[in-house]
Amino acid sequence: MEGTDIAGPDAEGTRALAERMGRELEEAGALEVLRWAAAAFGSGLCVTSSMEDAVVVHLASRALPGVDVVFLDTGYHFEETIGTRDAVEAVMDVNVITLTPRRTVAEQDAEYGPKLYERDPDLCCALRKVRPLQEGLEGYTAWVTGLRRDESESRADVPVVGWDERRQKVKVSPIARWTQDDVDAYVAEHGVLTNPLLTDGYASVGCAPCTRRVLAGEDARAGRWAGRAKTECGLHG
Repeated sequence: MEGTDIAGPDAEGTRALAERMGRELEEAGALEVLRWAAAAFGSGLCVTSSMEDAVVVHLASRALPGVDVVFLDTGYHFEETIGTRDAVEAVMDVNVITLTPRRTVAEQDAEYGPKLYERDPDLCCALRKVRPLQEGLEGYTAWVTGLRRDESESRADVPVVGWDERRQKVKVSPIARWTQDDVDAYVAEHGVLTNPLLTDGYASVGCAPCTRRVLAGEDARAGRWAGRAKTECGLHG
């Protein structure tokens, strides 16, 4: 099963495996979940990271040293985010793979007009995030995310192991049950790299034009696409 896309009858069997393991591993620790995924999928497993922090990357490197870590460089990231990616690549036992959209920001501006993220943020995310990830995950059987149930209402039911219907792949969210306190404790215990913006009022870090600091009492993703109904970029929807 390593390093292959799944289709047809194979997809049904893998979907059933994902759903069964989601139930069996619901109460398991994050490292146990990742060790199962590493054993099940080997090089067919990758980690996706926004470089908000490197908690899941660090956990995955313990379960599968040298694991591929997929990072989307949208062309709109904060300098601190790119710096976090470079630091992770330098100090962790992982293989960072940077994906870029088909068009540069300048090429997108020429075709769709400047500041598409203001006029049609869903289309901008589709072009600069969703499509590149779709292409970048080809060849993998399973992908690991850092989704947590406590981040927002839209993520409240995230399974620890589930099935990504759109991509026909296993989706592993080993820290789905964690709270922010759990994340902070892991960072402190292991000295894990975090994006400097997290200590500057940002609770969730995305593209610079679409991210602001959060206010007291707001949930972690309130600073993303502020003033709009949009709460997700589409990668997980």
